[in-house]
Amino acid sequence: MPLRPKRLEAGARIGVVSPSYWIDPARLERAVSVFEEQGYELVLGRSTGLKQDKFAGTPEERAADIMAMFTDDSIDAIVCARGGYGANRVLPLLDYGLIHENPKIFVGFSDVTGLLTSMAQRSGLVTFHGPMLTTYGRETEPYNLDTFHRVLSGEAGVRIGAPPGCPARVLRAGEAGGVLLGGNLSLVEERLGTAGQVDTRGAILFLEEIDERLHSLDRMLLHLREAGALDHIRGLVLGEMLEIRDTAEPFGKNTDEIALDVCSGLDFPIISNFPCGHGRFQATLPLFHEVSIRADGNDPHILIPEPPVV
Repeated sequence: MPLRPKRLEAGARIGVVSPSYWIDPARLERAVSVFEEQGYELVLGRSTGLKQDKFAGTPEERAADIMAMFTDDSIDAIVCARGGYGANRVLPLLDYGLIHENPKIFVGFSDVTGLLTSMAQRSGLVTFHGPMLTTYGRETEPYNLDTFHRVLSGEAGVRIGAPPGCPARVLRAGEAGGVLLGGNLSLVEERLGTAGQVDTRGAILFLEEIDERLHSLDRMLLHLREAGALDHIRGLVLGEMLEIRDTAEPFGKNTDEIALDVCSGLDFPIISNFPCGHGRFQATLPLFHEVSIRADGNDPHILIPEPPVV
């Protein structure tokens, strides 16, 4: 049974950690002001002020910062400062039993994918794929704040659709329900064959990506298919595929065509260009929690019937 963390209430104290790359202080300051304007108190973890080459301190320092936030009773939720690279070195250093004993909202995306899925599968904790501090460090998009509040405050029956500036596309029509899992495609693929491999059986799988070649996208999706990770999913939601480039000699398929080709012969609905990932619009989605999707040409959306928080 998934472990739902406590809901985010007005005036909550939110801990901020940087599990991968270091974060620019000016960008961090702007993001903190956005959260404070919403009535939250932000508590900056030690890792947000550390810099070792590209990283926010050593793996041990970053892991210790995460665990300190989980075990601090005054902290209500945890939001990651940014992604980048390096969270994979933090994964084996976390105490998943202690996280299970101290369940809290944990939010991030991109390189944080491994943390989200590992906490979900090893601690049983519902985690959240959603905006980080860097998201608010560049601009404030009302859509992002709206879905963040609605999903984390405990609202029932939250329906997440696409805003006008990011129209979702239906690649294969249908409806399906299951536990939502996934995140950044390269990070999900990276965990194949490891103890942290995402168990996709019966899941609604969510994948997004940025800054790759078309042939690399094809290779990663094909790896998931050949590893059996797509065989038993109930639905596929593709987030924005940003900055996916071709080579001088054209690959011959766009991102949607690649997905349909890789998924040929498999029977489940597929939505693409969903507003969650590295783009301007970033919906907050609960991982390891039951959702349903409707791939309808007029209104593709994700429905969260029961609150993922208590």
